[in-house]
Amino acid sequence: MSTKNPTFFNNSFDELLGLLSSRLQRMDTYFRNSIPPVERLIITLRYLSTGQSLASLHYAFRVGKSTAIYIVRDTCSAIWEVLKDIVFKKPSAEEWSQISEVFWQRCNFPNCVGAIDGKHIRIVKPMGSGSQYFNYKKYFSFVLMAVADANYCFGYIDIGSYGSSTDSTIYGNLSFGHMLRTNSLDLPEYSPLPGTNGPPLPSVFVGDEAFALGEHLLRPYSGNNLTEQKSVFNHRLTRARRVVECAFGILANKWRVLHTPIVLNMQNAVCAVKAACALHNFIRQRDGFKFEDPVHENMERAHWTGVRGSRQSTHVRDQFASYFMSPAGQVPWQLDAIE
Repeated sequence: MSTKNPTFFNNSFDELLGLLSSRLQRMDTYFRNSIPPVERLIITLRYLSTGQSLASLHYAFRVGKSTAIYIVRDTCSAIWEVLKDIVFKKPSAEEWSQISEVFWQRCNFPNCVGAIDGKHIRIVKPMGSGSQYFNYKKYFSFVLMAVADANYCFGYIDIGSYGSSTDSTIYGNLSFGHMLRTNSLDLPEYSPLPGTNGPPLPSVFVGDEAFALGEHLLRPYSGNNLTEQKSVFNHRLTRARRVVECAFGILANKWRVLHTPIVLNMQNAVCAVKAACALHNFIRQRDGFKFEDPVHENMERAHWTGVRGSRQSTHVRDQFASYFMSPAGQVPWQLDAIE
């Protein structure tokens, strides 16, 4: 585990242990004392942060191999159950507006409330799964689909879809996608873009070519030989979308179990990744948003297939593209960036 920030060990660790203690406590017997909650948590954090084998945990902590597996499984489950309602709260309209303001300040993209993307998590082939988890990169994986804000925190995650699936297929089956299509996310009211008196436009999420263009979901213009306006839009959208890639990078470099194939059964592997995502938010929200270098995240991007949007969604995207070329919306470096 990284020791760059001792705050985690002093404050966040103590708070986390306090939240988990009652769930991790086991009864002593006449034959042996139970492993205390603090040791169970340390074993699990060591596994998640180093990616070392469960056999090595057996030697390092002098616990049985099967005991190490049970501890990691049960503690990851407890971390997720305790933290999910704390770090993955559904934002209110006011909170969405605050997220949008950070995107505008840091990424120069207005009315943006999140960036969405999917990443492959390497696993050992699940028994009896056939080719369901065999992805286009020729290894076995399941997909972590996430929405991130400009502070590199995850606002929504979905874990466990087949590695052979495309982002658009996964997104179409997500509860988040359904809520976005049915306007159930409590997004802010439509508003003009900053510095203009133009038509009110919706709050939007940004994604890559994998996703269908929607009224609340923008993707880049496709094709070659794009106009200057479309090229600028694509570049501005990419700057906003990259926050989710940086969030994946920070996640994978802090919880290095994601750097190698996870040698757990499917249910436990999903649970471990859920715990890592919850801990990612928990630490960042408590230790501050000091933007460490995310290095290079090594999780493969999920395969994409181009899909078209509706006429209304195309109109929304065109309005954003026009705004980026206007005096109110342009930035000095945007033309240099597309050359």
